[in-house]
This record gives sequence, structure tokens and C-alpha cells, in this order.
Amino acid sequence: MQKVLFKENMILRLSFDFSLKLIAYCEQLEALKKFVITNQLLRSGTSICANAMEAQNAESKNDFIHKMKVAAKEADETQYWLMLCDQSEGYPDCKDLIVKLNEIQRVLTKILATSRRN
Repeated sequence: MQKVLFKENMILRLSFDFSLKLIAYCEQLEALKKFVITNQLLRSGTSICANAMEAQNAESKNDFIHKMKVAAKEADETQYWLMLCDQSEGYPDCKDLIVKLNEIQRVLTKILATSRRN
């Protein structure tokens, strides 16, 4: 069932795939003993999909918008942590994650704009 839901729902598919790639990146950070950044990045990055999934069962339109706003905020926080990783010496390359996150942020922005209009 989840495969079908992810296939039909772009934000769930993108954010779930991003979470999987982020987990692999965070495992690289852990191996380098970058524990503080790893924990922050993993929490915010995987929370995007968790909040988008919660929004699928929203009790109202306002609840849906609220949950998607939370997902967008988590995406913004994740962007911050990835920017730190990208600009810091001794961190593995994360440019691919930044590109994927930007795509997620664009989709979230469109979802929120459409939801507010309708």
C-alpha cells in the first residue's frame, strides 16, 4: 500500500527518497564522529516526510495546511544543516542532497499555495 501511496503522491515519494539518502549521508557523518550535526540533520530531514504523511490524514483543510507548513519548516531547518555541512571542511559532499531538498521545498511551496487558494 505504501508503494502505491508514494507513487501517486509526489511529496511523499520525494521526501521518503530524500530521507533514505539522508540516512546514508548521516551514517557517513557518524563514521567521521560528527554526532551533533548528524543528530540535528537526521531529525529535521526525516521529519519532512513524517509531517507530509500526517497531513494525508488531516482532520480539516486548516489541519492539512498546518502539517504541510511544519514539513516546510523542517525542510528549511534541514537546508540550514546541509549548508553548514557543505561549507565546513572535513564533511562529505552533500550537494546532491541540497538539490533534492530544493525540489521538495518547491513542491511544498506549490502545495501550500494551492491549498490556501482552494
